[in-house]
Amino acid sequence: MTAPPAAPTTVPATAATAARPPRGTLRRAVALLEVDSRRVALAVLLGTLALGSAVALAAASAWLIARASQMPPVLQLSVATVGVRAFGIGRGLMRYLERLVSHDVALRGMATLRTTLYDRLAAGSPRALLAVRRGDLLARVGADVDAVGDVVVRGLLPAGVAVTLGVGTSVAMALFWPPAGLALALCLLAAGVLAPWLAARGARTAEERGVAARARMSAVSLGVLDDAGPLAVSGRLPHELAALRAADAELARATDAGARPAALAAAVGQLAVGVAVLAALVTGVPAVRAGLLAPVELAVVVLTPLAAFEATSLLPAAAVQVQRSRAAAARVLALLDDAATLARARGAAPDAPVAATGARGTTRTSVDDDAAPDPSERGPVLVARGLACGWPGRGPAVAGVDLVLEPGARLAVAGPSGEGKTTLLLTLAGLLPPVAGTVTLDGVPLDRADRADVVRSVVVTGEDAHVFGTSVLENLRVARGDVTPEEATDALRRTGLGAWLAGLPDGLDTVLGSDARTVSGGERRRLLLARTLLSDAPLLLVDEPGEHLDPRTADAVLDELWHAPATREGTARGLVVVSHRLAPLAAADEVLWLTGGRVAARGTHAHLAAHVPGYGEAVRAEQRDQT
Repeated sequence: MTAPPAAPTTVPATAATAARPPRGTLRRAVALLEVDSRRVALAVLLGTLALGSAVALAAASAWLIARASQMPPVLQLSVATVGVRAFGIGRGLMRYLERLVSHDVALRGMATLRTTLYDRLAAGSPRALLAVRRGDLLARVGADVDAVGDVVVRGLLPAGVAVTLGVGTSVAMALFWPPAGLALALCLLAAGVLAPWLAARGARTAEERGVAARARMSAVSLGVLDDAGPLAVSGRLPHELAALRAADAELARATDAGARPAALAAAVGQLAVGVAVLAALVTGVPAVRAGLLAPVELAVVVLTPLAAFEATSLLPAAAVQVQRSRAAAARVLALLDDAATLARARGAAPDAPVAATGARGTTRTSVDDDAAPDPSERGPVLVARGLACGWPGRGPAVAGVDLVLEPGARLAVAGPSGEGKTTLLLTLAGLLPPVAGTVTLDGVPLDRADRADVVRSVVVTGEDAHVFGTSVLENLRVARGDVTPEEATDALRRTGLGAWLAGLPDGLDTVLGSDARTVSGGERRRLLLARTLLSDAPLLLVDEPGEHLDPRTADAVLDELWHAPATREGTARGLVVVSHRLAPLAAADEVLWLTGGRVAARGTHAHLAAHVPGYGEAVRAEQRDQT
């Protein structure tokens, strides 16, 4: 229910993708778009017809003007007049149809690539995402996927249209006057090859220097917006703002570095047009004097190139788009490759010792047989033994955790801030690898269990779970695609959002701002909790459901959570709840009290309040705050 978290660093892991991408990177990414070659061919044909109509319009207009100056009978001009009208209408019509087809191809490809990306990341190892900050991850699955798809409309299709139109126009001009056709072909070649090469060179320079800066800006700015308060309190806000300014300055320098080749590319394109027209005049005027070329044909030969270069004028921008798409493709493929590599490494790990086989088709080790009931009787069982949790490359945040979570169990985790409670939940969900000890699902270590089984059995709702810029109902359907409006309404009511829903202008169809910018922190947290309750997972890991809420509302939300409805299969929910509110923990079967990086005490809420000084003091302080 939450995106795998990013390592808490200020610099995103983009070093691998900031360098020049290897050959074949863009080809691999375009293959993942799974574009229909027939639709691409149709888009190229329609684009050629659209620009071909523009060229034919220029040629027909030139002939009509030149021939009309000779004052022939009007009937001799009627065909050209109709042709001008037909080509004018055809240009707009064909352009419209080309845009429909090409954008349909691109949007279908983006949807396919994004679906493939989500599927492979979900099936792969979550460790692949640990070095990627949240803002950078959103940029890769959002803007970078769009950039890969844009190469179809803005890169490949313009190139295909330019080639077909350039060849056709050069041949047509050669039929009128071969020297003019040859000059046009050479100038089109310069405008269609040299100018895009210069533009690509400038874009490559800007992208190689700017891709890391853009990712850093996205990651740092999102971090500042999300955690402005904690950063200000800790004194790190000036440092983060300085990092943001530095990334912006680096991006500006990268843009400036690519400006000179881009300017040369623009100059080459305009120079090619002038040379083609001049060559037609220089060779055509003597040909008219010698009787080799009719005066009316000279007008066609001179004016037609002005329209022919419309196709090549798009190629510098297409070359720039190819460079941007290649850089974006490298970042997207880096996620896929890392996930696949770690997944293969996980699959190659030595098998766990087998003691018995449960009904779910998984094996259980002998160390867990006495601690956990048979999953065929109660459902999936999550067991932690001697668990130490922490971020890769750092020491353990909490150690010595032993617990058994089965359907119907209600466990709570409490303790001062910074004691590793969230890290513990992420490790139990398989999103972080254990530093020491084991976490098993039905006897199978999480790092070797099938990810689909883990996701079906265990759901974690973290503090940074994403809220999408779509309707309330579709945000809840992230948990389960077939959630009905009635189920969504009931889940929102259970989390205390019934009145909020009633006040929305369009009810469940109300569109929320991206990442819940249009709702309060408490509403966002309860919306995420409602999403969790709608999942079919029998084991729920919930992080601070009462945060950003007043004490009374927080207690009511926690009380509803303890009485969460069973899954649609009738399996009771097993819960692990991290909470800073202690009074509602009286309903838990057991509370784990974390202090000093370890489980300092465990037992019922009443027992801990009476016999554990730190816990009892926290409970009494909470009671004083409410009076």
